[in-house]
Amino acid sequence: MPRSHRRRPERPHDDSLDRLIAGWKRVETRRGGEWYVQPLSAARAQKEYRCPGCSRTIRPGTAHVVTWRADGVLGDAADLAARRHWHSACWSRP
Repeated sequence: MPRSHRRRPERPHDDSLDRLIAGWKRVETRRGGEWYVQPLSAARAQKEYRCPGCSRTIRPGTAHVVTWRADGVLGDAADLAARRHWHSACWSRP
């Protein structure tokens, strides 16, 4: 019997929230609030970002952390959209 070539249903394109929340993360209290902090390995760091701590570039292939508000009033999706990529050392500074 021939196989069916039906397409599988597509996953929603807005899965970035689920993907980040499902990954390993911790909650930290600093900079006046609660923050989710998720390490990003060098292998997964594929884009260039600007660190808000030192204003220098985080180059692709550099391990760093991604942070977003854990106690925001606009909801998880808005907080995730406002996430920032920090050098690990810059985030660790008091």
